[in-house]
Amino acid sequence: MSRDKAEEERPSWAPPVLRGVKMEAALRMLELEVRRRLDGLLQGNHLGLVPGPGSEPGEARTYQPGDDVRRMDWAVTARTTIPHIRETVADRELETWLAIDLSPSLDFGTAACEKRDLAIAATAAVAHLTRGGGNRIGAAVSTGAENVRIPARGGLAHARGMIRKIAEIDRAPEGTRGDLAALLEQLRRPPRRRGLIVVISDFLGEMEWQRPLRALSARHDIVAIEVVDPRDVDLPEVGTVVLSDPESGRQREVTASALLRKEFNAAAAEHRGEVAAGLRRAGAGHLVLRTDSDWIADTVRFVVARKRRWSGGVA
Repeated sequence: MSRDKAEEERPSWAPPVLRGVKMEAALRMLELEVRRRLDGLLQGNHLGLVPGPGSEPGEARTYQPGDDVRRMDWAVTARTTIPHIRETVADRELETWLAIDLSPSLDFGTAACEKRDLAIAATAAVAHLTRGGGNRIGAAVSTGAENVRIPARGGLAHARGMIRKIAEIDRAPEGTRGDLAALLEQLRRPPRRRGLIVVISDFLGEMEWQRPLRALSARHDIVAIEVVDPRDVDLPEVGTVVLSDPESGRQREVTASALLRKEFNAAAAEHRGEVAAGLRRAGAGHLVLRTDSDWIADTVRFVVARKRRWSGGVA
């Protein structure tokens, strides 16, 4: 099948192919699609990605039964001999940092797109969801062979330039191993102002990323975007198949028997369960995007459910 015919048969919701001579047109198409499908669907500053009462100190008021005693203002209480708490006001200037894993395991896709294209599309969605109001966004990107850091700045021009730069990062050669834990450590030092950390990865391989993620969660709100392809979790019934690990370069030819498919599916389900549990322990929101699913619709459902949970509604 020719490349042009394959692109014509792509579902309408699939992210554009972000490489080659059509890169600029694809980036414009991606931005228009994100803005068209997200604008008007979600309201509220930060769209519920960063919930809570705020972190900036406000005025003191007398203590009322049921107030959080951790907000007690002891200085005012001592002066007046009446218990006071310190109100907080929301800091409306949000600083968002993206930790984007573009290791060779993401240069793969068997459905509507590659996982790499979906990771960059998720980057565009986060940039749109957090843009405006003096907010800033930056990124730390790792391919395993190269680390790229983009300083946090505000404005539409910066967001567009950031997405373009990430999309143009060269792919690492096969056999290069990614290191998500090291990528997260880049965001821990030096310490940054409280904000939002969005981790985009397929979370395949070892789980050393849990410790640095928990350390980040002590200071920041965390959202993890897990990028999944159907072949990550399910072997097809196709007889003989070659299994390849792009981060080690190893290949193995196997027969996809019923028993092997069952064992593969069980191992994949166990790993994904461990990833979900690790993210829960870190207090991270967990969004799963699949290469065979409408990723913008999945993003909308995630953000709406997150808003409802924090507002006391039912997700």
